[in-house]
Amino acid sequence: MHTVWKGAISFGLVHVPVKMFSATEDKDISMRYIHKTCITPLAYVRKCQTCEKEVEWDEITKGYEYEPGRFVLFEKDELESISGEANKEIKILDFVNLTDIDPVYFQKTYYLGPGDTGAGAYNLLLDSMRQTGKIGVAKVSIRSKSSLAAIRVIENCLALETIFYPDEIRPISQVPNLPEKVTVNERELEMAKMLISQLSSPFEPEKYKDEYRGRLLEAIEHKIAGEEVQAAPALQKTSVIDLMAALQASLDATKSADDDGKVTLAPDATVQEEKKPKKSRAKKVKEPVS
Repeated sequence: MHTVWKGAISFGLVHVPVKMFSATEDKDISMRYIHKTCITPLAYVRKCQTCEKEVEWDEITKGYEYEPGRFVLFEKDELESISGEANKEIKILDFVNLTDIDPVYFQKTYYLGPGDTGAGAYNLLLDSMRQTGKIGVAKVSIRSKSSLAAIRVIENCLALETIFYPDEIRPISQVPNLPEKVTVNERELEMAKMLISQLSSPFEPEKYKDEYRGRLLEAIEHKIAGEEVQAAPALQKTSVIDLMAALQASLDATKSADDDGKVTLAPDATVQEEKKPKKSRAKKVKEPVS
């Protein structure tokens, strides 16, 4: 596993060095946008509309638009300083019961492995939380973003669940058309409860499969086997040789117009014929397109 964060859990005077790893992975099948006319993959380009050029990452910073068209800018080190990223600490504020936290608060799960030192402190926290049945509510900064988190035990590993702040949870009152008072038929209610009872079983996550992903993979393999494939064209690049050939062809064409004329290549890449005493206008050909 790739380490995404290094730091320590602190509660009271106890300091537990840990390494953080993503507990989940996105197995969605990635698809690219393709131009149907020529089967060329479309690329995301960071283009500045003012400078009319592609912008490199080292030219990019972050900014907050406090009024339309007006920004305050922040460099990476400023944001890290504000977020507290530098201290690399997961500070446990309280210990609570897992059932006290509604699942709507949970975001993403990370595994916390022991650091290079402090294995004894890791085991102490792990076992004490397992025996008390408590989880820790903590604050942590990951990638310049401050989050609430829940520290809990999964088998023999500490896990961190990032959770939303209360003001990030939309109130249920915003959901339209909710009934003010729930009224149901008693007989229908009893039948529904019986059906729920019959379908109830222990949670076995391994029996649930992503059927859409399976069907999509099967369709991809079927198309490949049937050679229903489209090849993207090789990107054309203008070479110096091609440009020189175009310029030479223009020069040759101009020479044939007047054998006595002296031909020069103007700075704007057009071809001109020098003026003769009896002629007042120079011949001109269009600039070759590269």
